[in-house]
Amino acid sequence: MRAYLQQCRSHFWFAGLFSLFINLLLLAVPLYSLQVFDRVLISRSEPTLLVLTLMVVGALLTQATLEIVRGRLLLSAGARLESLLGPAVLEGTLRRALNPTQADVAGLADVAQLRGFLSGGTMAALLDAPWAPLYLGLIALLDPSLGVIAGVGALALAFLAYLNERLTRAPLRDIHRQARFAANVADATVRNAEAAQALGMLPALHQRWENASAAMLGAWLQVGRASGSISALSRCARWLIQVAIMAAAARLVIEETTTSGVMLASTLLLARALAPVEIAIGGWKAWVEARTAYQRLDALLAVRPMAPLTALPAPVGALAANRLSYFAPGVERPLLHGVSFKLEPGEALGIIGASGSGKSTLARLLAGCWRPSGGEIRLDGAELNQWAPERLGQYVGYLPQDGQLFAGTVAENIARLNVVDPEQVVATARQAHAHEMILRLPRGYDTPVGPGGTGLSGGQRQRIALARALYGQPRLVVLDEPDASLDGEGEQALRAALRAVRAAGATVVVVSHRTTLLPEMDSLLLLKDGQSHLFGPRETVLKQLRGGSALTPQVIRGGKS
Repeated sequence: MRAYLQQCRSHFWFAGLFSLFINLLLLAVPLYSLQVFDRVLISRSEPTLLVLTLMVVGALLTQATLEIVRGRLLLSAGARLESLLGPAVLEGTLRRALNPTQADVAGLADVAQLRGFLSGGTMAALLDAPWAPLYLGLIALLDPSLGVIAGVGALALAFLAYLNERLTRAPLRDIHRQARFAANVADATVRNAEAAQALGMLPALHQRWENASAAMLGAWLQVGRASGSISALSRCARWLIQVAIMAAAARLVIEETTTSGVMLASTLLLARALAPVEIAIGGWKAWVEARTAYQRLDALLAVRPMAPLTALPAPVGALAANRLSYFAPGVERPLLHGVSFKLEPGEALGIIGASGSGKSTLARLLAGCWRPSGGEIRLDGAELNQWAPERLGQYVGYLPQDGQLFAGTVAENIARLNVVDPEQVVATARQAHAHEMILRLPRGYDTPVGPGGTGLSGGQRQRIALARALYGQPRLVVLDEPDASLDGEGEQALRAALRAVRAAGATVVVVSHRTTLLPEMDSLLLLKDGQSHLFGPRETVLKQLRGGSALTPQVIRGGKS
């Protein structure tokens, strides 16, 4: 984080410099009051009053201009920091999303939180706070006893600020945690509204959200009570300090050891000295939230991305897995253990097995979504981690189980959200045998698709996602249950697409729980409890499955794993 903040340091340096001049110019009002009471009223000189008034008006106008410039500098600093942090934080967030061992983070929301704090009034108050000793010192110069009162008052407000931080630190953390949990419950309810309605789950989901919301509101009330009480006490303390200064100064005037101008000037100086402290106490919640966001972003960015990798030549498609293992976080038993196989370019492998046998886990590892806990995956002899993810993605086609699409048009989704090449998009759709289906959509390839593929049926999403997987003529195609949502026509189109991909020389790996795709496979891999139970040519494996007493064809009828 420091490296990113240093790129904005010129904004902060100039904002701090302007804060110096702003606070110096604000001395004009107390000095003006001092001169008016102690000189003008005694001399009754109207020219002096006119000159002093013009000078203070000029000083205040300059101060206002500098405050406008400082505010725009802080706005620019916040915008620049977000533009610098955005790509790195998005990359880090995606990196954590692909790694189940990493904790969830707010990501870009933290960047927005930090940007809002830098461009807000609390940041300006913090820049003014270091100049409070200047005002307190001037009060002491006017009269030492008044300086002592002002110093004690400033320390009292500083103590209240510290107390506010101590009382609200833990509840604020609880607020963020419970708020995220409640938001996740609400989002999951909306995404699965149909299933929740049909299964009668709405009362249970509603109760779960209410529990999280109640916990969040409890922490919020605790913070509100503490910060509200501290804010009220700080305002009261500030007025009491001003009353004390004025009373002490009035007594000195009565004793004729000081003047009425000193009394007014010291009151104005004290108000200016304590104002940033009071503003900081009022905006303490924003400060704590910004500090927490900074710490989360610092932890996120501390995980350095891989150094630039040497660009490898385009692969042919030779795929090899050697003693592949994968452990899920917090689970002692591996999801995969000791899985090995080899495929030559143009070969097709079918992965079969019961539900929970590790089929989808293996598909994610082969596509480069996850990294194996042990063993290795090699594409044309190079381990997958030797490929830059963006370059590897050019040669890999991956279709996950859910086949989710992105907001955009059908053509944009097929083109993987890159610049749409109409000829290539249509050619890929024809290869996936989805062209005719797409033409039947209301606007064909320009049909808008909502987030997740809303507006399309499950089969339509699956076939468009298949076309996306085949876009760019990938050399390795990994399909995780591509026939899950397809009807008879869709299955025939999928089989034809598999034959076309194999004819183009691509290596194909298909996870399936149906027998309809098995004729398109060269070899089969049977997984059982995360281990390779059978592997070999298709007919050989099927013969062993039919003749084995412990193994039956039921093992290939599995769901997600």
